[in-house]
Amino acid sequence: MIVSTKGRYALRIMLELAMHEGEGYLSLKEISTRQNVSMKYLEQITTLLNKADLLKSQRGPQGGYRLSKAPRDYTIGEILRAVEGRLAPISCLESEHNLCPRQEDCLTIGFWEGLYRVIDEYTDSVTLADLLGGR
Repeated sequence: MIVSTKGRYALRIMLELAMHEGEGYLSLKEISTRQNVSMKYLEQITTLLNKADLLKSQRGPQGGYRLSKAPRDYTIGEILRAVEGRLAPISCLESEHNLCPRQEDCLTIGFWEGLYRVIDEYTDSVTLADLLGGR
């Protein structure tokens, strides 16, 4: 499993919003400048985060984005899954049901399933607040 730039930037966006929680909405331009990420790429990522109900958005001159809940209520796992999909370490575990034709004969599937559980458990045990140092 490799987290793409989209996943890494999603975390940066969410952390930026968490650091400015309570200050109202942040514009994409502000986030773009602070995080040195193109507006076009931010738009793609915020669309995914918004669809997952992780953000609140507002249009207009005072508009932008803000968190929809407190930083302690976001897990890193839910943020990454919103933009990356499942965090499976191998392709045959990416869908709900393993469709691999070799599943019955695969001697390594138990290892991969265990690794997948560890990835999910770890990413779901860390919150935005944890990354901010308890802010």
